[in-house]
Amino acid sequence: MITLNYRQVSFPLAQVFRIARGAKSEAEVIEVELTSQGRKGRAESVPYKRYQEDMGSVTKQLDDIKTKLAKGVSIEELLASLAPGAAKNAVDCAYWDLKAKLCDTSVEDLLSLAPTLPCITAQTLSIDSQENMANAALALKHPPLIKVKLDGDDIIGKMRAIHKAAPYSEFIVDANEGWSMEQLTTHAFELAKLNVVLIEQPLPVGEDEALIDVDLPVALCADESCHTRQDLPYLKGRYDTINIKLDKTGGLTEALLLKEEALALGFDIMVGCMVGSSLAMAPAFLLSNGAKFVDLDGPLLVAKDRPFGFNFSNGIMHSLNTDLWGGSSEQYYLA
Repeated sequence: MITLNYRQVSFPLAQVFRIARGAKSEAEVIEVELTSQGRKGRAESVPYKRYQEDMGSVTKQLDDIKTKLAKGVSIEELLASLAPGAAKNAVDCAYWDLKAKLCDTSVEDLLSLAPTLPCITAQTLSIDSQENMANAALALKHPPLIKVKLDGDDIIGKMRAIHKAAPYSEFIVDANEGWSMEQLTTHAFELAKLNVVLIEQPLPVGEDEALIDVDLPVALCADESCHTRQDLPYLKGRYDTINIKLDKTGGLTEALLLKEEALALGFDIMVGCMVGSSLAMAPAFLLSNGAKFVDLDGPLLVAKDRPFGFNFSNGIMHSLNTDLWGGSSEQYYLA
């Protein structure tokens, strides 16, 4: 029998984080714990307002799962019935962690995945003034890849300042649905000259048809427009890359299937995250092999990460410590 418990955790951020939709000073997450035969599996997810979720809606789902588990409903049946989102993500990933502990192995081995290796991850600049964003880029000391959050205000001016501060870095520009088609087509060629290699979700969801057969010098990535495998036929011909986030797919299980099918269709893969701790990044890190872009710098944005969290150096994200998640160890960690 499996039992479920959860708690809400707040991680203060190192500094205010701004995107096109707004700003936040802390990361509000859900930590789920599944227990069976004296072993515990844990995972973390982030309820996201953009996807019509909040703490109340997610905890309501988790309470329902907890009740049904107590009545003997199998966790596999419950996971199959859940819609993609933060609740399903936390339960799915906690279940993988639990299975690894019950089998005295790792999630990588359970899934027959090749060992994940250290990789380049993007480091994110939130929206600010030209000067502040340039200073933030300079403070990163020329990492290989920087992700720049930009709304529709002063797009080229800010990117020129950032590029001047980090001339040897490549850039992902993330508009978070905040641009018009005119802004995209007007600025794409100049952005390419500034080492921008990817533009993420430039247009609002539902306006993607405007991207069909558009010839731009910078690749386009679907984020808010891509949740599960069901979205891939629509995205084909509109985007070059898809951003896989576990809070959108509803966990690692669907994320792996989405990655496999997207690669077969010719998409490049970006592995992304919401703002959270290393516990949220751990299962997503298993997708990094074969991904063209990795954007799992959430732990660098929080003021204090969890114990056994990821180590980062010069833009490199080092390998997962399975004392945190995904291995047979029974270390107990608190935020």
